[in-house]
Amino acid sequence: MPEGHTIHRLAQDYATRFLGTNVHVTSPQGKFSDAADLLTGSPLTATEAHGKHLFLRFRDSAHVHIHLGLFGKVTFGDAPAPPPTDTVRLRLANATSYVDLRGPTTCALITDAEKQAVQARLGPDPLRTDADPGQAYRRISRSRTTIAALLMDQKVVAGVGNVYRAEVLFRHGIDPYRPGRDITPAQWQAIWTDLVALMHDGVRANRIDTVRPEHTPEAMGRPPRVDDHGGEVYVYRRANQPCHLCGTGIRTAELAARNLFWCPTCQRG
Repeated sequence: MPEGHTIHRLAQDYATRFLGTNVHVTSPQGKFSDAADLLTGSPLTATEAHGKHLFLRFRDSAHVHIHLGLFGKVTFGDAPAPPPTDTVRLRLANATSYVDLRGPTTCALITDAEKQAVQARLGPDPLRTDADPGQAYRRISRSRTTIAALLMDQKVVAGVGNVYRAEVLFRHGIDPYRPGRDITPAQWQAIWTDLVALMHDGVRANRIDTVRPEHTPEAMGRPPRVDDHGGEVYVYRRANQPCHLCGTGIRTAELAARNLFWCPTCQRG
């Protein structure tokens, strides 16, 4: 499932190609046809991301709410648009560009009130300027749940996924099984500040890189990572491989239906 930096990048890309233009809206698959008929010819007036949720505003108060889920894909291209396949849930097109959405968990036309209700259920997003890290810490500091599970709970922190969860805990030497209530205010502030920086880097590069400059392949004289997810990481999807810092084998286990990765030596604290 895409993490929050990908959704914020999509919001930027939609805006770059379509903001302020009258957009031809269609649903070749047919599942969004009624809403597409209401929107087509309208201007796209805003794009916004909150965690893993994308909102496209048409006119003044009509929003297309998109959640990619596990299988959603977005493809941009230059005009003229090719004939769409019948798997395209939503196509936007104007004189210069088109974009196809396939396989999302959610693609729905909603009102302002419904959009606010979705956002009210979400925790603070490290990529948003209106985020309040104290809101997240109030929940974390009262919880016996592991910090690894809390970081993946979108009601606690919005946008953090499996990669950022594993990597930020490694970068701060925190045992992923530590209860949230044992995370100190200073530790939480350091985690939050790091997430803000790492996720903004992810938006800019459109990939996740979490290793510090002194731990890059060039600095350490090690081979670069080869993985479909791309990016240099410390522990994510490196089970049984040696830790870049101490050489201990990286461990993995299932936690809250997702695979957790950590170094048992570097993350004792």
